[in-house]
Amino acid sequence: MNHFEAILAQVRTLLSSQQPRQVQALLDGLLEEELLSREYHCALLHEPDGEALARKISLTLLEKEDLGLAYSSWVCSRLQAPAVERATSYRDHGGHSLCATMELGLPEGSYLELLNSNADPLHLYHLSDNMDLPGEEETELTSEPDTDTINCDQFSKLLQDMEGDEETREAYANIAELDQYVFQDTQLEGLSKDLFNHIGTEECFSENMEVPVEAGQRPPKRRSLEEHPTDPKHRKLVPPSRSSLNCLDLPVGHIQLLPTLPQGLWQISGAGTGLPSVLIYHGEMSQVNHTVPSGSPTVSSLPKSPDRPCSTSPFAPSAADLPSMPEPALTSRVNEAEDTTSLSPCQEGPESSIKLPKWPESVERFQHSLKDKYQVEPENLSSPLVAVELVRARLERGSNKSQERELATPDWTERQLAHGGLAEVLQAVVDRRRPRETQVVAVLGKAGQGKSHWAQTVSQAWARGQLPQYDFVFYVPCHCLDHPGDTYHLQDLLCPPSLQPLVMDDEVLGHIVRQPDRVLLILDAFEELEAQDGLLHGPCGPLPPEPCSFRGLLAGLFQRKLLRGCTLLLTARPRGRLTQSLSKADAIFEVPSFSTKQAQTYMRHYFENSGTVGDKDKALGLLEGQPFLLTHSHSPVLCRAVCQLSKALLEQGTETQLPCTLTGLYVGLLGPAVRDSPPGALAELAKLAWELGRRHQSILQETQLLSVEVRTWAVTQGLVQPTLGTTETHLAFSSFLLQCFLGAVWLAQCNEIRDKELPQYLALTPRKKRPYDNWLEGVPRFLTGLVFQPQAHCLGTLVEPAVVDRKRKVLTRYLKRLQLGTLRAGRLLELLHCAHETQEPGIWEHVVHQLPGHLSFLGTRLTPPDVHILARALETASQDFSLDLRQTGIEPSGLGNLVGLSCVTSFRAALSDTMVLWESLRHQGEPQLLQAAEEKFTIEPFKAKSPKDVEDLDSLVQTQRLRNPLEDEALDLPAIRHLKKLEFALGPVLGPQAFPTLVKILPAFSSLQHLDLDSLSENKIGDEGVSKLSATFTQLKVLETLNLSQNSITDVGACKLAEALPALAKSLLRLSLYNNCICDVGAKSLAQVLPDMVSLRVMDVQFNKFTAAGAQQLASSLQKCPQVETLAMWTPTIPFGVQEHLQHLDARISLR
Repeated sequence: MNHFEAILAQVRTLLSSQQPRQVQALLDGLLEEELLSREYHCALLHEPDGEALARKISLTLLEKEDLGLAYSSWVCSRLQAPAVERATSYRDHGGHSLCATMELGLPEGSYLELLNSNADPLHLYHLSDNMDLPGEEETELTSEPDTDTINCDQFSKLLQDMEGDEETREAYANIAELDQYVFQDTQLEGLSKDLFNHIGTEECFSENMEVPVEAGQRPPKRRSLEEHPTDPKHRKLVPPSRSSLNCLDLPVGHIQLLPTLPQGLWQISGAGTGLPSVLIYHGEMSQVNHTVPSGSPTVSSLPKSPDRPCSTSPFAPSAADLPSMPEPALTSRVNEAEDTTSLSPCQEGPESSIKLPKWPESVERFQHSLKDKYQVEPENLSSPLVAVELVRARLERGSNKSQERELATPDWTERQLAHGGLAEVLQAVVDRRRPRETQVVAVLGKAGQGKSHWAQTVSQAWARGQLPQYDFVFYVPCHCLDHPGDTYHLQDLLCPPSLQPLVMDDEVLGHIVRQPDRVLLILDAFEELEAQDGLLHGPCGPLPPEPCSFRGLLAGLFQRKLLRGCTLLLTARPRGRLTQSLSKADAIFEVPSFSTKQAQTYMRHYFENSGTVGDKDKALGLLEGQPFLLTHSHSPVLCRAVCQLSKALLEQGTETQLPCTLTGLYVGLLGPAVRDSPPGALAELAKLAWELGRRHQSILQETQLLSVEVRTWAVTQGLVQPTLGTTETHLAFSSFLLQCFLGAVWLAQCNEIRDKELPQYLALTPRKKRPYDNWLEGVPRFLTGLVFQPQAHCLGTLVEPAVVDRKRKVLTRYLKRLQLGTLRAGRLLELLHCAHETQEPGIWEHVVHQLPGHLSFLGTRLTPPDVHILARALETASQDFSLDLRQTGIEPSGLGNLVGLSCVTSFRAALSDTMVLWESLRHQGEPQLLQAAEEKFTIEPFKAKSPKDVEDLDSLVQTQRLRNPLEDEALDLPAIRHLKKLEFALGPVLGPQAFPTLVKILPAFSSLQHLDLDSLSENKIGDEGVSKLSATFTQLKVLETLNLSQNSITDVGACKLAEALPALAKSLLRLSLYNNCICDVGAKSLAQVLPDMVSLRVMDVQFNKFTAAGAQQLASSLQKCPQVETLAMWTPTIPFGVQEHLQHLDARISLR
């Protein structure tokens, strides 16, 4: 009660001394702050009793509990605003009145709510000053040059309270982030000094600013000096004694930062105040002439806070708080009026020109060193010699029970190529970035596809000046981050100690932290870190003050807390832990494989660069003579291996051919190296390859090799190679497939693994039964190939014959016992590859003869090697097959190879891909293959789940009409002529849009028997859709099932449907109108047409809106229809007693 009396006393005092206009302004302010409802506000405006008005306002403020006193102070400031307005008013040059008003308000709640509010910080500062001086009704304004508007002691106390509040510890850290955002530099190199030539006399640097003009008024033209008499309102400012400001008085209103100015400059404008823009500069700037002409008006400033030499905003920390951030801030006004009459002395002298800010010398030196490092890096010898365009990709949940995310497999014609290379892709992605949000871009691809080459290309492009949107690009191979310990800082992540050292001092780091949006961080080969559990979920703040592990730093990046606003580019394999965390990535790209033409171009370039141009045609002949390796050449690393072996064979000068298996390819490459190896060298290297693969690593230390002789041999033979750009003695396997091959060598010759455990490493069993996670995905094929290779042609000298024979028997027994019907499509393909690598006719024939007649690869990606192995298996099986090749991404050439097999009697594929195949066969002049492709293609049953499905179906119908203009049924495409079931499930948004296209082509399906327009998400084709559909009934002569459930059909649509149903009287068996909006009128029209439907057996009208009257009409009509077996009629609008009575009269009425 005492609290209320205190508030009431203050409100009485305030109201007694104010005018009605000021009281109304107070009530309007309470309404704006949502302290009053509109109804209550209107009631208070008409309150005649002053005492009652004071009590009602006090009660409103008291509802805020402990904030009542603060709100009373706020009320005081609201009522004092006119007085301040009078004190700050003056006449401008044209005689217009200028005023500045302040609306002060304190958000309710804790400090946490204060931080999250939209309150203007300057309002809060003035509020703190006014709260300390409650007895003063009006403060006299001064014109001293060193005036201040912020009470330092008040704000210091506020910060101390905030720091002790546990609720605001995390929010307090956000203040630093806000500071980085507001005061971040914006890099625009090379702007001319003439940009600021239009600045007039009033734009010279001073320590005070003009009060803004009233909203809605235009600032008048500047008059000459003679027009201004010696008026006290136009006093000359005291010349400043420094070239920098201690305090900046900003206008009340919104502040706009324009990121298009040079580095260190920001333009701030107050919306709706009439104040011209303000330039703020942080950093050193040359001295300029600060003399102000005598004609300049006096600038009145706000009250000076007591005992405060100068003030700094909490959002602008001093240099001690942020590294490399200067304390002073220079300000200058930019004149918005275009018609100035004279130039100021500041513009006349060349020494007064404003120099664009520059980076600190250490920052520029670091950037130049970084660019020099990327420019001098040698070209990787294993990099692709043929440029390929990235493909846009997306993730989707897998079909297995684990629901892991994996790369979606688009149709061949659906692929979206990212033209222009990765540098151009980054430019397009950054253009769409959200402000102050980390941009995550992922580039996925199988091992050896050239991901690292792409990443290095980006850093080199930046060094050449092709990525101006970034000030710094850091290329970091992830194997450099795989170090234990908790002694790492952000510098160690950007410039790992194991790379070539670059000096990054605190000044450089502070510059980078303040401008994270100008930073591109490339983490290459992220799969190297996947062995660390919980890598992406560790705790990390915006900038860890204490050293932490690399795991914590990476967690901060992925959680978008560390370097928030930067661009993060990741390269990794499509299967792994990283893929599960990319669901919210801003862009995902995939590195595609080589086409056959690109593989041949790669081989030509390889021989041209190696100086053996004359052998390239012979090498191409060897490759074309081995179709299996030709299809495997879609991978750059395998294409290079084929080139190396071809070159070695051609140098021997003997008539030979390339091997027909991957195992034979690598045996041929390693054979000469093994013959010249030190004793036990290959076994030692193979064991290291296997152990590193178990830990998801491919980099080894030189010290891990036991002897210098072995290390020298491995490097000389090209099995391992030093990592580029590192200071430590790191060695990397020359390719991932080579590491897989060496790991398989270890499994094939070691005695540590029992023979009965060997089949588990083929990765054909469920994951819970496998002893490892198949990170070395090439091991199963190499293992079967090594075990079954002839001793004379393999690495038989490493393994005892007895050991090999024992392991061969184990694998043979395992492969012959597998039930192919229980294997999923991916494992079935892997089994076919393993059987091919064995080169054992008995195993191959046993496997292919167990293939089922219908093979579905729906959702499984089919690469060129998969297509080749599948075609060979189908030819060997000697039986008929039907193939489902939808969502496999199969190339048109591979699709043509499978379709052309005589054993394939029918196939399903994407409509767009199939039509592309037909068109290519037509242009190639292959009529027989074209006829086979058209006759074997089927779309039965067809389900449209997207607008593209409807468009493709429409294109298929148009293709038929072009080839059969006379509409001869004998010339119709079999796929269209034989379609019997069509489903439409696009949902309530896309359904009404795509349904008119579907209705237009429905008459083309002469054999359509089942039309299902029901969807779990409701298509909602409505009455208009039913009306269009009814017009096609006369051409759907064999339609047996019509499902119109959940389509928002009303009486209008039901009547239209009833009028057209007699056209289906002889064929329609089932009609469903479940869950629509049919009332009694629609039920009556359906009841009238029901006796005419002589073939109808089941009718479902449940969950509609007709009443007992409509139900009775349907029941009466049912008595005339002995052929109807079931009428489902339950609906909540019919009394249950009526429904039971109708069911008792006719048992065919169902109430389920």
